[in-house]
Amino acid sequence: MATDERGTGAERYGETWADIYDDWHAFLAPTEAQLSLLAELAGSGRALELGIGTGRVALRLAARGVKIEGVDASTSMVACLRAKPGGETVPVAIADMADLAADGEFRLVYVVFNTFFCILTQEDQAGCFERVAAALEPGGAFLIECFVPDLSRFDRGQSLRTMRSDDGDVRIEATRHDSVDQRVHSNVIQIIDGTVSVRPLQLRYAWPAELDLMAKLAGLRLEHRWGGWAQEPFDASSVRHVSVYGK
Repeated sequence: MATDERGTGAERYGETWADIYDDWHAFLAPTEAQLSLLAELAGSGRALELGIGTGRVALRLAARGVKIEGVDASTSMVACLRAKPGGETVPVAIADMADLAADGEFRLVYVVFNTFFCILTQEDQAGCFERVAAALEPGGAFLIECFVPDLSRFDRGQSLRTMRSDDGDVRIEATRHDSVDQRVHSNVIQIIDGTVSVRPLQLRYAWPAELDLMAKLAGLRLEHRWGGWAQEPFDASSVRHVSVYGK
């Protein structure tokens, strides 16, 4: 991944969002269906979370006895994980997930909540698939959870939406869309008690079929695709997908 891309991808996201990530994303608490599926895929083998962040999923899996490890580019995110009960026991490598260099083989590698899209070029996304494939044991699985791109959100390549408007707390998301590079450049602006803060976010989205091709080129095959963690059918109305690729 190019040097100028690193500072605007996963690392920059983690460093600028770590202090409020858990509060703002409390709605993302892992469900029983999510934890059960990941634990089932991991079995008695090793599991690796790409973009482990504050450990909201990994720590719950560890409590179930899953042998969990992680990779994250942000020291601030990992510090949040370490501060939680059990956080010191989870092995975490500080590295960009696009440059994954695994130590040994894993039964399961997974990445949730669109984090894969923090890899900002198609080349590096495809490279990540290749590295994951190399890190999987025979019969292992790569699970990825992503949104399905919805270009109707944008009017002439941009959007502005109110995320929150409570007494003394206003949050606005200003976004530009680059349809050529499939990039979304956002800034979340928070005004709280008169104080303004700006938190950037950049993503490079990929269509499900594009992800399937990356997997195929890496020697993986699509085994399952659902419209969510409850394993509901994936169809044209689905806004996100949980996809499992097998080795």
